[in-house]
Amino acid sequence: MRRPICMAVLFALVLQAPLIRADADKTYEKLDVFAQVLHYVQESYVENTDSRRLLYSAIRGMLKSLDPHTVFMTPEEFKSMQEDTSGHFGGVGIELAVRERQMVVVAPIDDTPAARSGILSGDRIVKIDGDSTKKMDVLEASRRIKGVPGTKVVLTIDRADFEQPKDFILIRQRIRLNPIEKSVPIPGYGLLKIRAFTERTERYLMDGLRKLKAQAGSEFKGLVLDLRNNPGGLLDQSIRVADRFISDGVIVETRGRGDKVEKDFAHKQGTEPFYPMIVLINGGSASASEIVAGALQDHARAVIMGTRSFGKGSVQTIVGLKDGSGLKLTIARYYTPKHRSIQEQGIVPDVTVPARPPELDAEIHITREKDLTGHLKKEKDPPTPESLLETIGDYQLRTALYYLKVWEKFGRARLSKKAPNQ
Repeated sequence: MRRPICMAVLFALVLQAPLIRADADKTYEKLDVFAQVLHYVQESYVENTDSRRLLYSAIRGMLKSLDPHTVFMTPEEFKSMQEDTSGHFGGVGIELAVRERQMVVVAPIDDTPAARSGILSGDRIVKIDGDSTKKMDVLEASRRIKGVPGTKVVLTIDRADFEQPKDFILIRQRIRLNPIEKSVPIPGYGLLKIRAFTERTERYLMDGLRKLKAQAGSEFKGLVLDLRNNPGGLLDQSIRVADRFISDGVIVETRGRGDKVEKDFAHKQGTEPFYPMIVLINGGSASASEIVAGALQDHARAVIMGTRSFGKGSVQTIVGLKDGSGLKLTIARYYTPKHRSIQEQGIVPDVTVPARPPELDAEIHITREKDLTGHLKKEKDPPTPESLLETIGDYQLRTALYYLKVWEKFGRARLSKKAPNQ
């Protein structure tokens, strides 16, 4: 009779377990039961079994009894995750989460196959290449979606306004993610969009700010920081980004097991000078994005605008294991400087602005002069910042820029220099 090859591994884990409590013996005695079951499966199951697959499946099953962000990664999945945080990988540019046992799109990354195909935040992925996602965790779904650039993947999407799920055929590409997109939508006002918090996000942010200021010269009047559809990423990068706009006080507080509390503080050195600032968020803004938005909101450094964020208020740590696999483990909840938990609640904007103008959804059309037959045409005026605003199709961004101009008009910038964090 074959000896189960995993017995030695199990007993080694028991011996290496750190800080075992006095009453832990009863827990680890159950490993004997597990080893016994494993032995019977290996020796008597109707088909030959793969011991590695059995062990990995057992670990996944254990972690599924915890929260959806605590997951086990095979060596292949662990390597893929490391590629994601480095900012380049092969895939379609999509961030996933499990909500109510359904695989949901947190946000498509701009200018990627997923975004170009029309996939939206909140879409439910019911199949990947024809296989149901019901029993998949996020890492398994991500592994199936990623692949060699140029190859095809079919995502079956269910959406509220679909009569039935629809197939989206995507061609994978090399996603080289520059996390920052910058522009000057109207003279004097900068736009910085952060797509994700990867290893160099803060560095790219500061480079983008320098270029925006150089372009605007002495006329730099305000900034829109766009965190919409930003699924999060590295905690330390979100803290570094917030630190650039806050000179002192708490940025984020994490509370772990056993009343363990850790606080990350802002530093005066390197803080950006004051200028009016609006942060845009929506339901695709999650995790690290919510940390930045919550810190800037609590310190009254920026007006938060848009719609309620995703609501992921937990912190994960990554542990590399001996065989190259990895563990992503939820270790704490995070709180804003004013001790607000983001879990489930999300960040509520100071000013709620829908994604599209409310009048487009109104049942009654309001007739205006321009709707009258034979009305006089508007004379062509020289371009002004106000006229440029009207050409911006993004309603939330247009509203943010409008508010910045109102801020300037009524002297809010001068009054806000006395804000507590300055």
